[in-house]
Amino acid sequence: MIRVPTEPAGRLSDAWRLCVGTGRAELALRRDHQDSLALLQREIGFRYIRGHGLLSDGMGVHRPYTWQGARHVHHSFTYVDQVVDAYLERGIRPFLELGFMPEGLASGRQTVFWWRGNVTPPRETNEWTALVRATLTHLVDRYGADEVRTWPIEVWNEPDLPGFWENADEAAYHRLYEATAHAVKEVDAGLQVGGPAVSPGADGWLERFAEFAERRDVPVDFVSRHAYTSGRAQHVPFGVHQTLAPAGDLLDQFAAPHRELKGTRLAGLPVHITEFNSSYRPDNPVHDTAFHAAYLAPVVTAGGDHADSFSYWTFSDVFEETGVPTAPFHGGFGLLTHRQIKKPTYHLYAFMARMGQERLAHGGDHLVTRHADGRVTVLAWAPVDPSGLTPGPERHALRLSVPVGTRPAGEVFVRRSTVDEEHGNAYAAWRHMGSPRSPEPAQLDVLREAAEPSRGHRRLPVEDGRVDLALTLARHEVTLVELTPLEDETPPWWDERRLLGRETP
Repeated sequence: MIRVPTEPAGRLSDAWRLCVGTGRAELALRRDHQDSLALLQREIGFRYIRGHGLLSDGMGVHRPYTWQGARHVHHSFTYVDQVVDAYLERGIRPFLELGFMPEGLASGRQTVFWWRGNVTPPRETNEWTALVRATLTHLVDRYGADEVRTWPIEVWNEPDLPGFWENADEAAYHRLYEATAHAVKEVDAGLQVGGPAVSPGADGWLERFAEFAERRDVPVDFVSRHAYTSGRAQHVPFGVHQTLAPAGDLLDQFAAPHRELKGTRLAGLPVHITEFNSSYRPDNPVHDTAFHAAYLAPVVTAGGDHADSFSYWTFSDVFEETGVPTAPFHGGFGLLTHRQIKKPTYHLYAFMARMGQERLAHGGDHLVTRHADGRVTVLAWAPVDPSGLTPGPERHALRLSVPVGTRPAGEVFVRRSTVDEEHGNAYAAWRHMGSPRSPEPAQLDVLREAAEPSRGHRRLPVEDGRVDLALTLARHEVTLVELTPLEDETPPWWDERRLLGRETP
């Protein structure tokens, strides 16, 4: 029995909801993306959203043309306005990533992803900084300086990888960052700029970035990096399989910037993990499973102890890095499939959104919080085996002594919501129905129904101001238990035994 303290250990960090990822920026023009974002915000409520391609050709910002024999550049913000408006209308702000390179400004032809984001340095630095200044000036003019100052601005994405930055040229990235950061500050000194948004394998990049920033006196308002725990991709048609490290490795990666930047000028700056997930592939079926929710539960509940934000990559399968999705469940990053089918990991986040502000207890398989009105919420999860050698334990027992108020006796109303291999698991239902690549409307209804957690209700007695809560979790289960002190208003004449009209024995 674990005795949960009555006094809070502190406030529950909300770093888990500060930011969430999306695909390239122009996907926000689509109805499916906007409907998915509306659902996400209604039930979870993230504060910022980050994606690629704000300056790529698909957004149509950089428009070079020739007039009277001379080259000119027109900056167009038609799509930028629609995308940002769509975000703000749904109560979420942009976490801006400046990239990739417009073709008319690129120094080379190397691209990344199915949608061909150019990853080469600018052919002309002055034209690049003019693009940055024009974009941010437009945003400040349209939305106001006070608003845009709250939007973090990240320079590029994973420049330590040759697939995302030509030759992973570190010196070239430093030059890009320096020019970009100064251009940002020229628009408004209060704008937040940071980077270097490196991948998990970027050995030494953060330390050298700090040394460069100090040597060149370059503005840096926050530090960013990414975190994943999967091994090399084992390809199959339209998908991959990968080994996984223990989920605790993600927390180690979240904490790495503080360790690596200790003693540098950047020590103490906010640390944003602007992408994290288990697998770095958008076609790994592990993302769709109940296992994935249980695997990430200790990360989502503890990540705020190590970073100022950690952005789940991504909120939706409206995402096309490897091409158009081939089926509703295809291993996409999303918390939601396209067509708004909730995955088990979606519910992990939805459960977190129902936790209280006061943190009472946190262990390897549970988190206990209390709301201002006295309600107590318990999030519990079954352990998993990330090695893939076993399916994990079939049952996991957890027993808690939970404080529920000042009254020594009485009862509490108990509401339990559960996701596991059989409940809240649309992926399992989809497999049972034969994995249809294009489900009929009636099948989509079944999948959405199967995606909802199972819910149960009961009462438990209070003794000495505490409730004995005994939980048995199924394999890969994540469960939310809400305990509400109740005032029983049942009239004294009510007798359930007389429902069929007979006298009480």
